[in-house]
Amino acid sequence: MSTRIRKPRSLMRKEPSQARSRATVEAIIESGARVLAARGWAGFTTNTVAVVAGISIGSLYQYFPDKLSLVEGIRRRHFADVLAVLRRATVVGMPLRYNVETLVQGMIDAHGVNPQLHRVLLDEVPGTEGSRSAHEAFLEEYQRHYKRFVAVNRGDVSSASDDVLAQLLSGVVEGVIHSGARRDTLHSPELKQELVRMICSYFGAVE
Repeated sequence: MSTRIRKPRSLMRKEPSQARSRATVEAIIESGARVLAARGWAGFTTNTVAVVAGISIGSLYQYFPDKLSLVEGIRRRHFADVLAVLRRATVVGMPLRYNVETLVQGMIDAHGVNPQLHRVLLDEVPGTEGSRSAHEAFLEEYQRHYKRFVAVNRGDVSSASDDVLAQLLSGVVEGVIHSGARRDTLHSPELKQELVRMICSYFGAVE
């Protein structure tokens, strides 16, 4: 079976190729994230994003034809941030606690810069065919990284497969992090400490 991750179709009108155009897209996505977090989906407009980004609405429409495509840009940026965390947390030869702390702190950072944004993305923004495709591709790679994390950090005693342990671990981390984003408790030192302790205790038990 092929392990290639399907690349979802871009919803952008055109892809930026020069440094200046890439900087413009970055500014649009960053401004869009701030507006979406502050106003919610109901108050999210491309005109407002253009004003916050300091560009014309025409410049915004060169890249994003409507607000749904812009939200997909914001959502996919979040996916990329999460996958980067998983790559950093899977280091062969490092102690279990180091990798677990890297994973937990990275997920807190990825969701904690603007927790209100993640609440809106989770609870308010409608899905599209493009968003479903992007999410499916993200989940494939997401689970693949968690499976590698398990393979690197588990012992050889447990009879559970890497797939099962990866599903359990991703479910625990995702549940706690998303709950913290909704409740505005992501930066609680106790929450981080207990999540790290829970994961380390579990992996210690199966080693």
